[in-house]
Amino acid sequence: MLHDLVAHYGPALIFANVLAASLGLPVPALPSLVLFGAMAAMHPGSVGSQIAPVLVLSVFATLIGDSAWYFAGRIYGGNTLKTICKLSLSRDSCVKKTERFFGRWGVRVLAVAKFVPGLSIVSIPMAGAMRTPYRNFLTYDGIGAALWAGTGLIVGALFAQQIDMLFAAASRLGRTAAVVVVALLLLYATYRWYRRRQLIKKLDTARIEVEELATLMAENHSPVVFDIRSDEKRKLDPEAIPGSISADERQLDQIIASYPPTQKLVIYCSCPNEISAVWMAGKLSEAGFADVLPLRGGLDAWREAGRQVEKLPVESGQIVDMGIAPNAV
Repeated sequence: MLHDLVAHYGPALIFANVLAASLGLPVPALPSLVLFGAMAAMHPGSVGSQIAPVLVLSVFATLIGDSAWYFAGRIYGGNTLKTICKLSLSRDSCVKKTERFFGRWGVRVLAVAKFVPGLSIVSIPMAGAMRTPYRNFLTYDGIGAALWAGTGLIVGALFAQQIDMLFAAASRLGRTAAVVVVALLLLYATYRWYRRRQLIKKLDTARIEVEELATLMAENHSPVVFDIRSDEKRKLDPEAIPGSISADERQLDQIIASYPPTQKLVIYCSCPNEISAVWMAGKLSEAGFADVLPLRGGLDAWREAGRQVEKLPVESGQIVDMGIAPNAV
């Protein structure tokens, strides 16, 4: 029986599930916490007595998994974020928004990160990369883990009868229900992956190569080059293509007003998939700019080609006022 399984192995199963999820495996943990909370409400004598141990184990499992990502960020810095950006099914711009959110609120975001899709997976290694003291990290991450796990358990307890009805209906359907759920999840993941690949493929030819940009710069026909990395990413990687201008894609109106539509523009970021640069190039093209291209491979490709970079100031990351006349590259 499910009740016997939960009563005997529930805490261990929850611990393993939460640990796997916090390490990044595709095994959502919140549904298991909701289910346990419902079982506890329906069987207070046996399962209900395990609520407190399950909450504590969930917090410890989260801290173990999150600590692994924290130290990955601490050791490998921005490379950890690039790996996440490359593997994520979400747009690279979503990762950038998370970086900016962390930059504004600091380690305090960890108290609510698990409630915001995509925020936790970037903010945790970001805390390590930004050299947040481990004690502070544990404090806010622990608060966030307790709130998250506690919310799952409480929701399960409050809606125990409804959850029991759902399981009763699923049991009548037998394996069909499980197969349908798994199939829907796989279809959703496949759809997201397909859309992402189609976008990259569609825009694959709309790029400028490193050598082409370097040639233009050498011949004094240089375009205006925008560095659209987030402030936080520039602090982690304080180098830039010489003469490039730090810009914010959220200030498109200012950028459009500052340059004639005939101006050649090149945009680069640091994420391997370059989706943020492609998105901004598309918006500028829609605004009437006839020659705007993302740099293939971004800053990493520029460095790998052995091209010169310039060091950013220690207190870098401030967006250049687009009302000031841009420097020629």
